[in-house]
Amino acid sequence: MKYSRFFILFSVISITFFASCDLKKNGEGEWVQLFNGKDLTGWTPKITGYETGDNFGNTFRVEDGIIKVRYDQYDSFDNRFGHLFYEDQFSHYKLRVEYRIVGDQCPGAPGWAYKNSGIMVHGQTPESMEKDQDFPTSVEVQLLGSDSLVERTNMNVCTPGTNIVMNNELIQDHCINSSSDYFFGEGWFTAEVEVRGNEVIRHIINGDTVLQYSQPQLDERDATYAKLIELNNGDKMLIGGTISLQSEGHPIDFRKVEIMILKE
Repeated sequence: MKYSRFFILFSVISITFFASCDLKKNGEGEWVQLFNGKDLTGWTPKITGYETGDNFGNTFRVEDGIIKVRYDQYDSFDNRFGHLFYEDQFSHYKLRVEYRIVGDQCPGAPGWAYKNSGIMVHGQTPESMEKDQDFPTSVEVQLLGSDSLVERTNMNVCTPGTNIVMNNELIQDHCINSSSDYFFGEGWFTAEVEVRGNEVIRHIINGDTVLQYSQPQLDERDATYAKLIELNNGDKMLIGGTISLQSEGHPIDFRKVEIMILKE
């Protein structure tokens, strides 16, 4: 299969195009851990206003075998949106994370980011982002909590710099709700994303499929479009890209991040 130049040209030598050979060989049809439970080896932070690799405020850290997103070294959130990128890129796969949203929101974080985080798929590389860019051009699988202050479905989709297709209709709204129940408390939940290139993406929470869409593509209205469409040889369709975990102002833990490579 001929892959999109968007991802090849946005990669650096140290980043493999889609899954590494070892991961594809050993991971096809089997769950493979992307987080070693000890440190952030294989992962790169990119925080708005900072250079790639600068983990301001120790935002992303590993403690007690868990990836923790914390803001105890922030005076104010100040729109410092962060993303922790895995080093490989992927096209056809299942991604599964165990997560919990905990504690209090960072002072200064936007109201909509309360009990809000996410997983970004089909993303650009951190090296290709502008220093002050808030979110990578990607498709976001939202991880959302509810409580007495707010109730909303979980595993919604948002589309920074992209669009999707649902029921044969191009969706240009930024976010679309899933059909999930509300998720209360600070317990552990299991979120899964099934990604099959440009064909279909499914959101699954605790075993239930709550959202499905297809044809992820670059959004002509976005400021990154001109740059990315040129690098993508004029093709707006996205067939793969990076995976990243979000920092949007509310503490969150990830104790497991694993992938299963699927046959194309």
